[in-house]
Amino acid sequence: MELEVSAEAKDKRLNRQIAITVVALSVFVGLCHIKDENTVQGMERNEAHAIDTWNEYQASRTKLHVAEGTRTQLSLLGQPGKVDAALAGLNGDIARYKAEAPVLTAKAREHEAEYDRLRFRHDQFNAADAAIGTAISLAAVAALMETVLLLWTAWVFGAFGLIMGLAGFLGWSIRAGLLTSFLG
Repeated sequence: MELEVSAEAKDKRLNRQIAITVVALSVFVGLCHIKDENTVQGMERNEAHAIDTWNEYQASRTKLHVAEGTRTQLSLLGQPGKVDAALAGLNGDIARYKAEAPVLTAKAREHEAEYDRLRFRHDQFNAADAAIGTAISLAAVAALMETVLLLWTAWVFGAFGLIMGLAGFLGWSIRAGLLTSFLG
């Protein structure tokens, strides 16, 4: 099967619509890409902060256990008059470590929640990118084949991509559930 492409298009109006479609979708997907890169950087930052905070939590819990063990040993083995100052210091450390734990837990969970929020946006931008890429490809084939039906199909994919991209920009809670679960 041979495909013959003439130098002169039969329908200039179709070619203009295709050109406008490709330019508009290309500009929009470029903007989405910039925003998505910023979103990914935010995800990485929040993931690093969450990991650091959980590490700080673990260190605090370890210091708590060491201080409690030391306090027990001093109270069992030490001479009452000589270990009172050390016990008071350990009791203060233990109280501080116990107070730190819920604060660190809350802080780490905040970072994780922000990561999840940004991941949702990232998925929206990915869906927009895939749909708009498909739309641009269909528009190119519509130009070669001079077929309006392919251009309409490109517009459907482009509209979905625009909606998903706008959802990412504007914080809408639109999910591309089937697409995300299939590709994710």
